[in-house]
Amino acid sequence: MAAPLIIILIFLVIGLIPFLAYYFNGKQVIIRTLSKIPHKPTSSLKTNELSKVIGKALHVEKPLKAPYSGRECVFYQIKIQKRVSNGKSSHWKTIVTEEKFQDFFIDTNGDFVIIKPSDHPRNFICRLVKDKSQSSGTFNDPTPKFEALLRRYNIEPETFFGFNKTLRYEEGIIAIGERITVAGIAKWKSLSEPLPEYPYSKIATLESEGEQKLIITDMPETMARKRLR
Repeated sequence: MAAPLIIILIFLVIGLIPFLAYYFNGKQVIIRTLSKIPHKPTSSLKTNELSKVIGKALHVEKPLKAPYSGRECVFYQIKIQKRVSNGKSSHWKTIVTEEKFQDFFIDTNGDFVIIKPSDHPRNFICRLVKDKSQSSGTFNDPTPKFEALLRRYNIEPETFFGFNKTLRYEEGIIAIGERITVAGIAKWKSLSEPLPEYPYSKIATLESEGEQKLIITDMPETMARKRLR
């Protein structure tokens, strides 16, 4: 009986490993976390309550421009990787990561929430859909636009012998007008100075507090079924 039991346990462990890897990866953790946070209209946000809003991202100041696509945005994440060979195996090595963001509004059917991400200290977790990509390789010349991007980050697209390097690029952004989800601790702030196109003296904001960080994402899985008008 011992041998069949061991075999069963081995199969259980083999099946459990991919399940745990899926269950605990960053994307699934964010989806599960957001699903447990109440989704409220801006007017119903209560001070110091963990809340979630879904709406269209709008810029407070001059928008950022994504490095490759040039799209106007309030947040972008990029990554450039190089294929590296090591004996009989090879792997992707990340050689550039860049993340830039600015304060932005979320428009929830005409009501506004302001979001202020910060890096020092880091007060948010952000997961963006990577919807732009480029690559190059031995038989795949980089486009002029991709080559210009590589040189912008001081990356030579060719080896010493003139062969194309195997490189890949991915880019995710929060575009102006894109529908996103943000969760955090709700606060109401008095405005010392008026904001453009915002006639009110107080504005809702979502913030980090203690161990609770802002959660910012454009993943479709986190969106409510009801669409904005």
